[in-house]
Amino acid sequence: MAEQRDDGKPGAEVEPAGSHTPATPPQPPMDPAQLEQFRQFQQFQDYLRFTQAQQGNEPAPPQGAGQVQQYAGGYPPVPPGPPHDLVPAERRRRPAPKWLTWLGKKVIAWVLAFVVLAVAGTWLYNHFFPNDAGKTSEQLAQEGGGTYHTNHILSTSPYEAVREVYDAVAQNLVPQACGRMDEPIQQKFAQDMGYADCQVAVHELNRQVKSKNDYAESMPSYVSEPLPGDSFTISSCKFGIRGGPALGAFTVQKVEKNQWLIVGHTNEQTPCPAPTPTTR
Repeated sequence: MAEQRDDGKPGAEVEPAGSHTPATPPQPPMDPAQLEQFRQFQQFQDYLRFTQAQQGNEPAPPQGAGQVQQYAGGYPPVPPGPPHDLVPAERRRRPAPKWLTWLGKKVIAWVLAFVVLAVAGTWLYNHFFPNDAGKTSEQLAQEGGGTYHTNHILSTSPYEAVREVYDAVAQNLVPQACGRMDEPIQQKFAQDMGYADCQVAVHELNRQVKSKNDYAESMPSYVSEPLPGDSFTISSCKFGIRGGPALGAFTVQKVEKNQWLIVGHTNEQTPCPAPTPTTR
Protein backbone atom coordinates (compact mmCIF):
# COMPACT_ATOMS: atom_id res chain seq x y z
CA MET A 1 0.00 0.00 0.00
CA ALA A 2 1.10 3.56 -0.72
CA GLU A 3 2.59 5.58 2.14
CA GLN A 4 1.11 9.04 2.82
CA ARG A 5 3.76 11.73 2.76
CA ASP A 6 3.79 14.55 5.28
CA ASP A 7 2.91 16.99 2.53
CA GLY A 8 -0.22 14.99 1.83
CA LYS A 9 1.03 13.64 -1.54
CA PRO A 10 1.12 9.94 -2.18
CA GLY A 11 4.67 8.48 -2.03
CA ALA A 12 6.35 5.40 -3.42
CA GLU A 13 4.96 2.06 -2.44
CA VAL A 14 6.97 0.53 0.39
CA GLU A 15 7.47 -3.24 0.57
CA PRO A 16 6.83 -4.91 3.92
CA ALA A 17 9.86 -5.72 6.05
CA GLY A 18 11.36 -9.20 5.45
CA SER A 19 9.88 -9.62 1.99
CA HIS A 20 12.97 -8.41 0.09
CA THR A 21 14.80 -11.13 -1.99
CA PRO A 22 18.42 -10.37 -2.71
CA ALA A 23 19.30 -10.44 -6.37
CA THR A 24 21.46 -13.43 -7.60
CA PRO A 25 24.76 -12.25 -8.92
CA PRO A 26 25.18 -13.19 -12.58
CA GLN A 27 27.40 -16.21 -13.30
CA PRO A 28 30.33 -15.62 -15.60
CA PRO A 29 29.84 -17.33 -19.00
CA MET A 30 31.69 -20.65 -19.50
CA ASP A 31 34.26 -20.88 -22.23
CA PRO A 32 34.26 -23.94 -24.61
CA ALA A 33 36.95 -25.74 -22.58
CA GLN A 34 34.87 -25.47 -19.40
CA LEU A 35 31.77 -26.74 -21.21
CA GLU A 36 33.74 -29.73 -22.54
CA GLN A 37 34.97 -30.55 -19.02
CA PHE A 38 31.42 -30.34 -17.70
CA ARG A 39 30.24 -32.67 -20.47
CA GLN A 40 32.96 -35.22 -19.62
CA PHE A 41 32.01 -35.08 -15.97
CA GLN A 42 28.38 -35.83 -16.83
CA GLN A 43 29.53 -38.79 -18.95
CA PHE A 44 31.57 -40.01 -16.00
CA GLN A 45 28.50 -39.91 -13.76
CA ASP A 46 26.46 -41.76 -16.39
CA TYR A 47 29.15 -44.43 -16.63
CA LEU A 48 29.23 -44.94 -12.85
CA ARG A 49 25.46 -45.39 -12.77
CA PHE A 50 25.72 -47.89 -15.67
CA THR A 51 28.38 -50.01 -13.95
CA GLN A 52 26.39 -50.05 -10.71
CA ALA A 53 23.34 -51.25 -12.60
CA GLN A 54 25.41 -54.01 -14.30
CA GLN A 55 26.61 -55.23 -10.90
CA GLY A 56 23.06 -55.38 -9.55
CA ASN A 57 23.38 -52.32 -7.34
CA GLU A 58 20.82 -49.58 -7.25
CA PRO A 59 22.27 -46.77 -9.32
CA ALA A 60 22.86 -43.62 -7.35
CA PRO A 61 20.75 -40.63 -8.36
CA PRO A 62 22.60 -38.09 -10.41
CA GLN A 63 24.33 -35.55 -8.27
CA GLY A 64 22.36 -32.32 -8.00
CA ALA A 65 19.26 -33.87 -9.57
CA GLY A 66 16.48 -31.32 -9.98
CA GLN A 67 18.82 -28.39 -9.47
CA VAL A 68 21.73 -26.79 -11.11
CA GLN A 69 24.89 -27.73 -9.21
CA GLN A 70 27.05 -24.74 -8.55
CA TYR A 71 30.81 -25.06 -8.46
CA ALA A 72 33.53 -22.74 -7.54
CA GLY A 73 34.80 -21.10 -10.65
CA GLY A 74 31.56 -21.85 -12.55
CA TYR A 75 32.32 -25.43 -13.75
CA PRO A 76 32.47 -28.93 -12.19
CA PRO A 77 35.68 -30.68 -11.24
CA VAL A 78 37.14 -32.87 -14.00
CA PRO A 79 37.55 -36.59 -13.21
CA PRO A 80 41.15 -37.81 -13.29
CA GLY A 81 42.50 -39.03 -16.61
CA PRO A 82 40.86 -39.48 -20.00
CA PRO A 83 37.59 -41.43 -20.31
CA HIS A 84 39.34 -44.74 -21.17
CA ASP A 85 41.15 -44.61 -17.80
CA LEU A 86 37.81 -44.87 -15.97
CA VAL A 87 37.45 -48.62 -16.66
CA PRO A 88 37.31 -50.54 -13.35
CA ALA A 89 40.61 -52.23 -12.48
CA GLU A 90 39.04 -55.72 -12.30
CA ARG A 91 37.84 -55.42 -15.89
CA ARG A 92 41.24 -54.44 -17.33
CA ARG A 93 43.24 -57.02 -19.29
CA ARG A 94 45.45 -59.06 -17.02
CA PRO A 95 49.02 -59.96 -18.10
CA ALA A 96 49.56 -63.48 -19.48
CA PRO A 97 50.84 -66.07 -16.97
CA LYS A 98 54.60 -66.59 -16.91
CA TRP A 99 54.30 -70.25 -17.88
CA LEU A 100 52.30 -69.30 -20.99
CA THR A 101 54.90 -66.72 -22.00
CA TRP A 102 57.68 -69.29 -21.48
CA LEU A 103 55.84 -71.89 -23.55
CA GLY A 104 55.30 -69.40 -26.39
CA LYS A 105 59.02 -68.61 -26.52
CA LYS A 106 59.85 -72.32 -26.63
CA VAL A 107 57.42 -72.97 -29.49
CA ILE A 108 58.90 -70.09 -31.50
CA ALA A 109 62.43 -71.43 -30.87
CA TRP A 110 61.40 -74.91 -32.05
CA VAL A 111 59.82 -73.55 -35.21
CA LEU A 112 62.91 -71.49 -36.04
CA ALA A 113 65.17 -74.49 -35.41
CA PHE A 114 63.02 -76.66 -37.70
CA VAL A 115 63.17 -74.06 -40.48
CA VAL A 116 66.96 -73.80 -40.19
CA LEU A 117 67.36 -77.60 -40.28
CA ALA A 118 65.03 -77.89 -43.29
CA VAL A 119 66.97 -75.25 -45.24
CA ALA A 120 70.31 -76.83 -44.34
CA GLY A 121 69.07 -80.31 -45.23
CA THR A 122 67.79 -79.12 -48.60
CA TRP A 123 71.09 -77.44 -49.37
CA LEU A 124 73.09 -80.54 -48.41
CA TYR A 125 70.87 -82.82 -50.49
CA ASN A 126 71.15 -80.58 -53.55
CA HIS A 127 74.90 -80.34 -53.03
CA PHE A 128 75.55 -84.08 -52.88
CA PHE A 129 72.70 -85.15 -55.17
CA PRO A 130 72.40 -82.38 -57.76
CA ASN A 131 69.46 -82.29 -60.11
CA ASP A 132 70.58 -83.06 -63.65
CA ALA A 133 67.37 -81.85 -65.35
CA GLY A 134 68.11 -79.59 -68.31
CA LYS A 135 71.86 -80.34 -68.39
CA THR A 136 73.61 -81.29 -71.60
CA SER A 137 76.00 -84.18 -72.01
CA GLU A 138 78.90 -81.69 -72.05
CA GLN A 139 77.83 -80.29 -68.66
CA LEU A 140 77.50 -83.77 -67.24
CA ALA A 141 80.96 -84.60 -68.54
CA GLN A 142 82.41 -81.60 -66.76
CA GLU A 143 80.87 -82.83 -63.51
CA GLY A 144 82.40 -86.30 -63.99
CA GLY A 145 84.98 -87.65 -66.44
CA GLY A 146 85.87 -84.20 -67.73
CA THR A 147 87.54 -83.18 -64.45
CA TYR A 148 89.51 -86.30 -63.60
CA HIS A 149 92.73 -84.60 -64.77
CA THR A 150 92.86 -82.39 -61.67
CA ASN A 151 90.47 -84.12 -59.24
CA HIS A 152 90.43 -87.56 -57.72
CA ILE A 153 86.86 -88.50 -58.66
CA LEU A 154 87.19 -91.84 -60.47
CA SER A 155 87.74 -95.30 -59.07
CA THR A 156 91.21 -96.69 -58.57
CA SER A 157 89.95 -100.16 -59.59
CA PRO A 158 88.99 -100.89 -63.25
CA TYR A 159 86.20 -103.29 -62.26
CA GLU A 160 84.85 -100.84 -59.70
CA ALA A 161 84.73 -98.18 -62.45
CA VAL A 162 82.30 -100.36 -64.43
CA ARG A 163 80.34 -101.45 -61.35
CA GLU A 164 79.76 -97.80 -60.44
CA VAL A 165 78.03 -97.28 -63.80
CA TYR A 166 75.60 -100.09 -62.96
CA ASP A 167 75.07 -98.69 -59.46
CA ALA A 168 74.42 -95.17 -60.82
CA VAL A 169 71.90 -96.50 -63.37
CA ALA A 170 70.14 -98.41 -60.57
CA GLN A 171 69.90 -95.16 -58.54
CA ASN A 172 69.04 -93.02 -61.63
CA LEU A 173 72.08 -90.77 -61.03
CA VAL A 174 73.09 -89.30 -64.37
CA PRO A 175 76.34 -87.46 -63.43
CA GLN A 176 77.68 -90.48 -61.55
CA ALA A 177 76.93 -92.82 -64.48
CA CYS A 178 77.99 -90.66 -67.43
CA GLY A 179 80.88 -89.07 -65.55
CA ARG A 180 82.74 -92.41 -65.40
CA MET A 181 83.13 -92.26 -69.17
CA ASP A 182 85.30 -90.10 -71.40
CA GLU A 183 83.27 -87.33 -73.03
CA PRO A 184 83.03 -88.82 -76.56
CA ILE A 185 82.15 -92.26 -75.10
CA GLN A 186 79.15 -90.87 -73.26
CA GLN A 187 77.38 -90.19 -76.55
CA LYS A 188 78.53 -93.50 -78.08
CA PHE A 189 77.25 -95.42 -75.07
CA ALA A 190 73.85 -93.74 -75.44
CA GLN A 191 73.65 -94.48 -79.16
CA ASP A 192 74.75 -98.11 -78.64
CA MET A 193 71.92 -98.49 -76.11
CA GLY A 194 69.45 -96.85 -78.55
CA TYR A 195 69.00 -93.39 -76.95
CA ALA A 196 69.67 -89.78 -77.96
CA ASP A 197 72.20 -88.94 -75.26
CA CYS A 198 73.69 -90.27 -72.03
CA GLN A 199 71.20 -88.50 -69.80
CA VAL A 200 68.19 -90.02 -71.55
CA ALA A 201 69.91 -93.42 -71.60
CA VAL A 202 70.38 -93.45 -67.82
CA HIS A 203 66.77 -92.45 -67.16
CA GLU A 204 65.33 -95.04 -69.53
CA LEU A 205 67.66 -97.85 -68.42
CA ASN A 206 66.69 -97.11 -64.82
CA ARG A 207 63.05 -97.84 -65.70
CA GLN A 208 64.10 -101.39 -66.66
CA VAL A 209 65.81 -102.15 -63.34
CA LYS A 210 63.82 -104.68 -61.30
CA SER A 211 66.16 -105.07 -58.32
CA LYS A 212 68.53 -102.21 -57.54
CA ASN A 213 70.74 -104.20 -55.20
CA ASP A 214 71.08 -107.25 -57.46
CA TYR A 215 71.72 -105.01 -60.45
CA ALA A 216 74.42 -102.94 -58.75
CA GLU A 217 76.19 -106.02 -57.39
CA SER A 218 76.16 -107.95 -60.68
CA MET A 219 79.58 -106.51 -61.53
CA PRO A 220 82.45 -107.24 -59.08
CA SER A 221 84.48 -104.45 -57.54
CA TYR A 222 87.70 -106.39 -58.23
CA VAL A 223 88.93 -109.79 -59.36
CA SER A 224 91.82 -111.81 -58.02
CA GLU A 225 93.48 -112.43 -61.40
CA PRO A 226 96.16 -109.97 -62.48
CA LEU A 227 95.20 -106.99 -64.59
CA PRO A 228 96.05 -107.53 -68.27
CA GLY A 229 97.44 -104.00 -68.61
CA ASP A 230 96.65 -100.31 -68.34
CA SER A 231 93.85 -100.63 -70.92
CA PHE A 232 91.52 -103.58 -71.47
CA THR A 233 87.85 -104.50 -71.97
CA ILE A 234 85.43 -105.69 -69.28
CA SER A 235 82.48 -107.71 -70.54
CA SER A 236 79.13 -107.45 -68.78
CA CYS A 237 78.04 -110.82 -70.12
CA LYS A 238 81.11 -112.49 -68.60
CA PHE A 239 79.74 -111.88 -65.09
CA GLY A 240 76.02 -112.35 -65.71
CA ILE A 241 73.80 -109.31 -65.04
CA ARG A 242 70.84 -109.73 -62.70
CA GLY A 243 67.95 -107.40 -61.88
CA GLY A 244 68.15 -105.26 -65.04
CA PRO A 245 69.54 -104.84 -68.58
CA ALA A 246 73.15 -105.68 -69.45
CA LEU A 247 75.07 -102.60 -70.58
CA GLY A 248 77.60 -104.17 -72.97
CA ALA A 249 81.40 -104.22 -72.87
CA PHE A 250 83.39 -101.29 -71.45
CA THR A 251 87.00 -100.50 -72.29
CA VAL A 252 88.81 -99.00 -69.30
CA GLN A 253 92.09 -97.11 -69.25
CA LYS A 254 94.39 -96.03 -66.46
CA VAL A 255 94.70 -92.22 -66.24
CA GLU A 256 96.07 -89.56 -63.89
CA LYS A 257 96.17 -90.14 -60.13
CA ASN A 258 95.95 -93.94 -60.64
CA GLN A 259 92.28 -93.65 -61.71
CA TRP A 260 90.43 -95.72 -64.29
CA LEU A 261 88.33 -94.06 -66.99
CA ILE A 262 85.94 -95.74 -69.42
CA VAL A 263 87.27 -94.91 -72.90
CA GLY A 264 85.27 -97.30 -75.09
CA HIS A 265 81.95 -99.13 -75.35
CA THR A 266 80.51 -101.89 -77.58
CA ASN A 267 77.26 -103.80 -77.55
CA GLU A 268 77.12 -107.48 -76.65
CA GLN A 269 74.76 -110.30 -77.46
CA THR A 270 71.27 -109.77 -76.06
CA PRO A 271 70.44 -111.64 -73.97
CA CYS A 272 73.87 -112.58 -72.74
CA PRO A 273 74.90 -116.22 -73.05
CA ALA A 274 75.39 -118.19 -69.86
CA PRO A 275 78.39 -116.75 -67.98
CA THR A 276 81.61 -118.75 -67.76
CA PRO A 277 83.04 -119.49 -64.33
CA THR A 278 85.46 -116.85 -63.14
CA THR A 279 87.28 -115.98 -59.99
CA ARG A 280 86.13 -112.79 -58.35
